[in-house]
Amino acid sequence: MQKYSVSGNITDIVNERIFSGTVHIENGKIASLVEEAGKTYSNYILPGFVDSHVHIESSMLIPSEFARMAVAHGTVATVSDPHEIANVLGIEGVRYMIDNGTKVPFKFCFAAPSCVPATPFETAGAEISASDIEELFEKDGLTYLSELMNYPGVIYKFPKVIEKLEIAKKYNKRIDGHAPGLIGPDIEIYAGAGISTDHECVDYNEALEKIRLGMKILIREGSAAKNFDALHLLLKTHPDHCMFCSDDKHPDDLLVGHINQAVKRALALGYPLMDVLRVAIKNPIDHYNLDVGMLRPGDSADFIEVNNLKDFDILKTYINGKLVAENGISKIKSVAAKTPNNFKAEKKTVEDFHLVPQADLVRVIKVSDGQLLTKAVISLAKVENGNTVSDTENDILKAAVVNRYRNTPPALGFIQNFKLKSGAIASSVGHDSHNIIAVGTGDEEICAAVNAVIEAKGGMAVANKGEVDSLPLPVAGLMTTADGYETAHKYSELSEAAKALGSDLNAPFMTLSFMALLVIPQIKLSDKGLFNGDKFEFVDVFVK
Repeated sequence: MQKYSVSGNITDIVNERIFSGTVHIENGKIASLVEEAGKTYSNYILPGFVDSHVHIESSMLIPSEFARMAVAHGTVATVSDPHEIANVLGIEGVRYMIDNGTKVPFKFCFAAPSCVPATPFETAGAEISASDIEELFEKDGLTYLSELMNYPGVIYKFPKVIEKLEIAKKYNKRIDGHAPGLIGPDIEIYAGAGISTDHECVDYNEALEKIRLGMKILIREGSAAKNFDALHLLLKTHPDHCMFCSDDKHPDDLLVGHINQAVKRALALGYPLMDVLRVAIKNPIDHYNLDVGMLRPGDSADFIEVNNLKDFDILKTYINGKLVAENGISKIKSVAAKTPNNFKAEKKTVEDFHLVPQADLVRVIKVSDGQLLTKAVISLAKVENGNTVSDTENDILKAAVVNRYRNTPPALGFIQNFKLKSGAIASSVGHDSHNIIAVGTGDEEICAAVNAVIEAKGGMAVANKGEVDSLPLPVAGLMTTADGYETAHKYSELSEAAKALGSDLNAPFMTLSFMALLVIPQIKLSDKGLFNGDKFEFVDVFVK
């Protein structure tokens, strides 16, 4: 029988009190909490943090490697939507994530993906049907239905969408939402369909309206989308209706921190400790009914030790009573894993990226750093030798999406605010269907970057003046089985290489990955063409 004790200032977030005492652990469970009046301790003991919505695939790490890094920051559990790999490999991709996650001491709560593919306006590698979702609930024990991005399908009652909602309700599962900018009668219909959360709010008043309708707001601070500044006032007005999430966390950012960063920022702004900890720990555990302990007798021994309640430096992390990280060093070992994939694209030629001019003006995707929302702007086309090309002087760069599942001509468009002055970048991480997406200053560079990704059968690449550097992602073209810390450093090098080409975006590759996400307005590019996310229809690149 495994028995041991940990002493310190016990932070009881359920009863909102702190007391000196000792936690007694037996066989991975909290046996008892003994209060010790008069004792003085320098360390604080509290439950571990929970990321309430994350796509593990966006870390470019398989779940076991994600866990290795996350525990160093006090994270003990994630509410994880595996719809990225599901878009590539279908239900077997979901099972890959579940299986790999069981090989390490970490609490992954995986979902049944609701929107695979996200829309019919792009080519995905697989489809997850309503019957697949039912199978994932019945046979695989998944605990919730992931973000329902097809909000028009909910509002206008598309039969396939409603069928998935009804299955979730049949099994009494939580339903996650995805409703950027949705307000008024539309959000009333959406929330009324039983959808319980939203992580896409970028405005405080939008969040208030959704809370009024019974939705929980996930305050997101990820690698590309950062909404903490816009939403943190909710911690004062509605702390019981909020959770922290990262949504998408690239490996270099995961190296630095996770949910602990949001906790530190909230405390620095003066929000009450217990309110902040409820948002970071208790609210997601309660909402999703997670098997994660909260320092109560009989709970799983999932807890952390920190140095104090100001700096919040993570000293130790325990999961099921096992010490999994100490002083920033993970104790979880890497595990061997297979590399399933679905990649059939063949190398392209420079001519494949030529765009014959059809008018003097082009529609341009205007990017905003730290946001997934884009704007559609009109710009004068630059034409050379019968080819519409990038205009670096005005920061109008050519973008391409290449179908990775079959050989078809690239879809071409233009994008602003990447600010590359030379070269190109490309990636097979292109939400949500994960075709190859690229942006560059010239067709030769775009072709070189895309071909590097194709040759690796998935990955990220930077091409410039005949030189190409890349990060292979052999698991579904999304993840690597390599060491997470080494991957973080390699990704950081690639990101810096992209910035050296002129980009001032905080995370150029992460921002690039969302430029094919059609369910985020206003305008995006799929492998089938330029798409208006407000009207949910294709539009011409050229304005005639």
